[in-house]
Amino acid sequence: MYRLFKLFWDYNLPRWSILFIDTLICAFSLGLAFVIRFDFNSIPEADAKNLPYNFVVVLGIRFLSFAVSKTYKGVVRYTSSRDTVRIFTVIVSGSILIFIINVISLYFIIGYYFIANSVIIIDALVSLFIMISSRLAVKALYFEIKNPAKEKMNVIIYGAGEAGIITKRTLDRDAAIKYKVVGFIDDDEKKHNRSVEGVFVYGTEKMAELIKENQVEFVIISIQKLVIKKKNEIADICLANNVRLLNVPPATKWINGELSFNQIKSIRIEDLLERDPIKLDEEGIAKQLKNKVILITGAAGSIGSELARQCSRYHPKKIYLLDQAESPLHELELEFTDRLIKPPFEVVIADVRKMDRIRNVFATFKPHIVFHAAAYKHVPMMENNPSESILTNILGTKNVADLSDEFGVDRFVFVSTDKAVNPTNVMGASKRIAEIYIQSLGKKSKTKFITTRFGNVLGSNGSVIPRFKKQIEQGGPITITHPEITRYFMTIPEASQLVLEASGMGNGGEIFVFDMGDSIKIVDLARKMIMLLGLKEGKDISIVYTGLRPGEKLYEELLANNENTLPTHHAQILIGKVREYEYEEVKGIIEELIKSFDTQNNELIVQRMKDLVPEFKSNNSVFQKLD
Repeated sequence: MYRLFKLFWDYNLPRWSILFIDTLICAFSLGLAFVIRFDFNSIPEADAKNLPYNFVVVLGIRFLSFAVSKTYKGVVRYTSSRDTVRIFTVIVSGSILIFIINVISLYFIIGYYFIANSVIIIDALVSLFIMISSRLAVKALYFEIKNPAKEKMNVIIYGAGEAGIITKRTLDRDAAIKYKVVGFIDDDEKKHNRSVEGVFVYGTEKMAELIKENQVEFVIISIQKLVIKKKNEIADICLANNVRLLNVPPATKWINGELSFNQIKSIRIEDLLERDPIKLDEEGIAKQLKNKVILITGAAGSIGSELARQCSRYHPKKIYLLDQAESPLHELELEFTDRLIKPPFEVVIADVRKMDRIRNVFATFKPHIVFHAAAYKHVPMMENNPSESILTNILGTKNVADLSDEFGVDRFVFVSTDKAVNPTNVMGASKRIAEIYIQSLGKKSKTKFITTRFGNVLGSNGSVIPRFKKQIEQGGPITITHPEITRYFMTIPEASQLVLEASGMGNGGEIFVFDMGDSIKIVDLARKMIMLLGLKEGKDISIVYTGLRPGEKLYEELLANNENTLPTHHAQILIGKVREYEYEEVKGIIEELIKSFDTQNNELIVQRMKDLVPEFKSNNSVFQKLD
């Protein structure tokens, strides 16, 4: 019998059969209305004579109403609230039309009602009840047959608003998904202890209890603009109870305006590390960039490419995208072309270390603003190749800065790093030396030289999150250098927006330090990534500690111990007060440092770096003996 039912439900009934069944329901409802009208006694002879005409007129109107409104076209087993509203509208409209015909019959045709008004009302109520309840019964039976209760997985939906309701309907509609919504969670106290689509609404404080009582396996966040703090609270509850956390995508990404279950994905770790949107001085940035020629070095990198995207919003005259990495730059060019990004842009293949080539770029394009993001950034690689770090991070920066001064660039914005603070590695020291040079150059230049410092960027090339994702996909293990290591994180758009904001407020010579929020323990980050994917540490994915890499330190700093900060009008941007150098004092030293590249003597190179940056103390490195 069960298989017979299952076979029956696997096929859709023809649409004409639904129309026929609806008409039969109306015929039954009309007959029942007469019986109720006359208190289940026999119908008086006078009324009985008109019964055939009553049925012809009423059923004719019902049939035509169904045909015109196409109520029969909906799939019964997927009946939604929209379908019930449509049925209600059609039945009520038809009953009003019958009533009008009744009045016309009284005053203009036969001189009396052709059908009792009470019968019309009863008929409408009975028809509504049977048509709607039958559809809901079919729907419930269908899903019970397709997904027996014992096979269903319990789900909680966070958000009892419109998006939450749509999410529930999506789960109900998809017969391949064996989920049962056991509750809504919502912060709106007005919704608490109420039922939405037959499901109770609870406050967040009940979430953990609800998960345990119902053995919930999934929590789905349906609210799009949920504050990051609340999102993390939900995630912590889910992770503590070994429950997967899913996220409904924005309505703009729904296929044909309709949500499907396949679009509901596991929440990303990036979603939990983001912060509330940055309030930018849009007017100030627009004034700075509008109708200006912009040159971005390192444009193919994570920050450089995002800076290009952000700059394009403010209507510059032209953007030049400069990088030596051919393939990534080509990909960026294709992206800009496909998205029809304006203003006009042009890709430039060039190496910032080659002075003649960069001079030609400046002479040809005459930029007004330069964003210098080109750099080597991987700590262990630079620790093993100090000569390359001074060539790119120091000489490259010096070349672009000198030419910016020579060609009268309005603003030069240098993208630095938190690793320049009390550096423990060659990479950080090279960036600190670059900071020193451009800050000292700015004292004698009409160009406004501005430095920006921030920590690790989520999703950037070589960052821990893409690496951890890849390791998880491969079945593990996740490799972490040390159980106590911490890092600051910021999203790529957030970092780029703050760079633009800082560049607009700078008068030259400042080192702007970004508020990176709280530092995050890397092992906690890895564990959270594992659990968000429904996996278990030790069972599905293991974590292995490999030891600190050369030059790596346990925690990063944004300001040195002997530095302090000054506030700006933007709460997330501070001005770092650092030791300042005179141009003539450091110019010769830096040039000698660059010349030491020719020696290929790593110890000599690093020693000269330490002489210029006394706070540079190597960590976990062969260069510790030089301290």
